Amino acid sequence: MKCPFCDDPNTQVTDTRENEDGDVVRRRRRCVKCDKRFTTYERIDLKMPHIVKRNGSRSEFDHRKLTASMQLALRKRPVTTEDVEAAVDRIEARLLSLGEPEVPSEKIGELVMKELKKLDKVAYIRFASVYRNFADVDEFAEVVREVQARPKRGRGSGPATPDPEHDLFGG
Repeated sequence: MKCPFCDDPNTQVTDTRENEDGDVVRRRRRCVKCDKRFTTYERIDLKMPHIVKRNGSRSEFDHRKLTASMQLALRKRPVTTEDVEAAVDRIEARLLSLGEPEVPSEKIGELVMKELKKLDKVAYIRFASVYRNFADVDEFAEVVREVQARPKRGRGSGPATPDPEHDLFGG
């Protein structure tokens, strides 16, 4: 490791420690030439896949963009920042586990919708209405019915049916 003060390549590690999670190593170093000390951090560098957009263009995965789109859908909803961060972490872990160098943007959209559906139904509908680009009110109503559909407990394993008392679209 080159010294940031004098650019000499001869440095010594004087102390090494891992953080609590074990995913970052902190090293204290001393320059042999100028005797100044500095700290370096070592972390795993996993490469996120590139995103292939609907028009065929490609872009780098952007953690901030993913987080911002989820936060926009969750605006003024009772979901904690920690829950949003955990959902983003699950999406990123899923993308990494695919082991693919490129992932279609549709796959990310589906993963976001899955996480939002677990976090907050209103946010899920907000995101779905933009992501799926509904052509008419009927498509929007279908997603609302899908969210409203709940399995009736203790009545067998038949398909979920909407609660007629709370069905906004009279289905």
